Amino acid sequence: MIITVDSLLTTEQVSAINKLIDSGHFEDGQNTAGWHAKTVKQNRQWQGNQEQQDQLDHFLSIALSQNTKFTTASYPKYIQPFMVSESQDGGHYGMHTDDALMGKEGIARSDLSCTIFLSDPKSYQGGELHMDYFGQGLEFKLAAGDAIIYPSTTLHEVKPVINGARRVALTWIESYVRDASQREILYDLDCARRDVMQQQGKTEAFDKITKSHANLLRQWADT
Repeated sequence: MIITVDSLLTTEQVSAINKLIDSGHFEDGQNTAGWHAKTVKQNRQWQGNQEQQDQLDHFLSIALSQNTKFTTASYPKYIQPFMVSESQDGGHYGMHTDDALMGKEGIARSDLSCTIFLSDPKSYQGGELHMDYFGQGLEFKLAAGDAIIYPSTTLHEVKPVINGARRVALTWIESYVRDASQREILYDLDCARRDVMQQQGKTEAFDKITKSHANLLRQWADT
């Protein structure tokens, strides 16, 4: 399941985050690439001091955690510290799958990947996030402040940026619900009960859907 989140960040918040990022510096993305990723990774990676990194993590993790669409799609158990990537002058990141286990201080499973767009899509040419999703090619180039959440198992790439600069913040989520198909069932049930509540109020149908949602989450949650 691929979920896009419109307006995760306001224009003012995007500006503040970019200002924070500009106070740090960028290094060659290959410095943090694994042995096979080095063959396809050509971008720049942000390096801030610990205070800057903490500010970035705090700001973006709160934005995600307070977004209902994100939480109902992911059931986040752990959100990795954020990375900022910038591509320009032909920079790209070829086809790859994200690492299954991530982290320095504590290792966590990557169930979901999240990209938060920080550049106006009109300010750069190319740079589409391309996914091979069950044999179907999908491309995403979202507005600044929008986010996309997708299974970390997905083969994906960032197309070359021909003009301008593409800046994004990235993180990976370990979910309380490990199985992607189970997360999708829970997401659909949650959407259904919200629709019932909005259209009919707290009805018997709402209560039964909520009961099923809670009992399935109770059964599937990996605590």
